[in-house]
Amino acid sequence: MQAGKLVVLTGPSGVGKGTLLRSLLQRHPDLYVSISVTTRAPRPGEVDGQHYYFVNRTEFERMVAGGELLEWAEFAGNYYGTPRLAVEQQVQQGKCVILEIELEGARQVRQTFPTAFRIFILPPSLNELEFRIRNRGQDSEDAIARRLQRARAEIDAASEFDIQIINDDFEKALTEIEAALLAPVHCYSA
Repeated sequence: MQAGKLVVLTGPSGVGKGTLLRSLLQRHPDLYVSISVTTRAPRPGEVDGQHYYFVNRTEFERMVAGGELLEWAEFAGNYYGTPRLAVEQQVQQGKCVILEIELEGARQVRQTFPTAFRIFILPPSLNELEFRIRNRGQDSEDAIARRLQRARAEIDAASEFDIQIINDDFEKALTEIEAALLAPVHCYSA
């Protein structure tokens, strides 16, 4: 059996990674998306084990100490990480595994999985990114300010990735991600 592929999808908070990924999964249900573990509280409608695995800080720190996470990072006062075992099993079974993670975690994956294909999603502008974050209506002013400050640093790191895609037109961005994944060296054979 041919080994699978690990794909990292990164970009600043509010850029539309999750929305792009959901649409990609509708078109390609054979993709495997890793479910992250986090210490943040569930947002309305989020289900434990489906959107994230929600744990407390003590449990998360135990997972880090036990080497159970492929990568992990602290973002906006909360921990996020990728359970190692599930990803490794899916790649070994020949699946194309997508990690939707933040920059810090993507850099860790670059060290642990140097063959991972890395995609960075960019906003059309910082003003548009701020508009999108505010329109979600999920964050306090303080959290918005932290997200925007972090976004500036993340955008500066976009050149570290294999490709950069600007999410200014949703369908165009989705088509560009599909084209990259459909390349034989990434997820699908011709």
